Amino acid sequence: MQTAYHELTATRLLQGYREKEFTPVEVTKACLERITDLNSIINAFCLIDEEAALASAEQSAGRWEKGTPEGQLDGVPVSIKDLLLAKNWPTLRGSHVTPKEGPWTEDSPPVARIREAGGVLLGKTTTPEFAWKGVTDSPLTGVTKNPWNIAYTPGGSSGGASAAVAAGMGPLALGTDAGGSLRIPAAMCGLFTIKPTGGRVPSYPPTPYGSFAATGPISWSVEDAALLLTVLSGDDWRDGSALPPPGEDFLKGLHEDCPRLRIGWSPDLGFAHPQPDVLGALKTAIYRLKELGHSVEEVPAPFDDPTGVYEDLRTGMTVSAFARLGEAQFAEMDPGLVAHIRESRATANLERYLAADAARARICGEMRRYHMEYDLLLTPALACAAFETGIDGPADLPESRLWSPFTFPFNLTRQPAVTLPCGFDTNDLPLAVQLVGPLYSEKMLLQLSRQYELAHPWERARATPGQPA
Repeated sequence: MQTAYHELTATRLLQGYREKEFTPVEVTKACLERITDLNSIINAFCLIDEEAALASAEQSAGRWEKGTPEGQLDGVPVSIKDLLLAKNWPTLRGSHVTPKEGPWTEDSPPVARIREAGGVLLGKTTTPEFAWKGVTDSPLTGVTKNPWNIAYTPGGSSGGASAAVAAGMGPLALGTDAGGSLRIPAAMCGLFTIKPTGGRVPSYPPTPYGSFAATGPISWSVEDAALLLTVLSGDDWRDGSALPPPGEDFLKGLHEDCPRLRIGWSPDLGFAHPQPDVLGALKTAIYRLKELGHSVEEVPAPFDDPTGVYEDLRTGMTVSAFARLGEAQFAEMDPGLVAHIRESRATANLERYLAADAARARICGEMRRYHMEYDLLLTPALACAAFETGIDGPADLPESRLWSPFTFPFNLTRQPAVTLPCGFDTNDLPLAVQLVGPLYSEKMLLQLSRQYELAHPWERARATPGQPA
């Protein structure tokens, strides 16, 4: 029987290359065939560079044949969110108003690290316009769909990235997160992700949202995410605010026994309204973590409702980010984004922004105090499962702050957080929980996640892409 390469993890692919079971060319061709078969249905990719991917795979195959792989990802297919610069490819950010002529001569730091590590770049994945919302549709690229059920959204803004991995179009995807944009689609697509500590992965070019944002991996397995995060965390001179490289491989110690951790859990952080299925998934996770030997106890919300703080900061950032756009551009843009820009211009002021920045510092301090007593914080990943495409939120939770209340607080605090798949709702759509660690605790989060995954493996997308489940 022919190997189904699209079902193999990145670490399994590397093992196969090492043992000469198959080659990067065979795997890359399989991924490209999968993209050809499914992308017209799911719309995960907005750019596919078959020629460049196959050329890269050929070069990788030659290195493996000689026993001289170039780096930790040599020959592994990876997709890039169309928010990140990639040499020779336009980065249009889901928008008609991005100049298409380039020149596109530079890789962003994460893309540069993947290329240096021998990764095979397949193409660019879809994003809502300028990654502004938590579902993935845009005037430029249309609607992206969830491989579990194409009537539903994969989330966003890294929705194309998550849909690509969930549909088997490649084992690894690169996404970004300034309010939940890694964790939302990973949760809705039944995948694993880690939003690293702010600054862990260097970023360029600068963006007004930079103090919120992080770049990270989306994958089926914890091991694959640890592998890609290790590569992404390399130094880049263009980001003067980045953290020093961690100095160790995140794969190191991943399979060792996880020490007993003290975990506090909150069903609502004091202000959210999760649906019953979501609370059921949270209770399942609590039971499983206790079964693994960890202490898990309910805790009061570590901070007051931070929604206003986040929105006041985001409003100021939005005014800065879109300062050069006017009515001519607005006519071609997502009406929801245009409304957000107009509202931001009408309401933003320096006094409110500075007050929110001071409040943000207090929230950061409150979380540091929380972690003096507890190793991790456990919450739902989202307040609901995936909802239908064509809307920005379900009828009972219409705004993203209502259906995604658990993610953005930890962009304020810059803390690392993971999304763990944890069952299904009544529509057989994935549910997930979130674990948040103190600053710089990626290794602890990955180790616990791997322990959880080994004890309770999550299912792959079982719906046939192209057919509603």
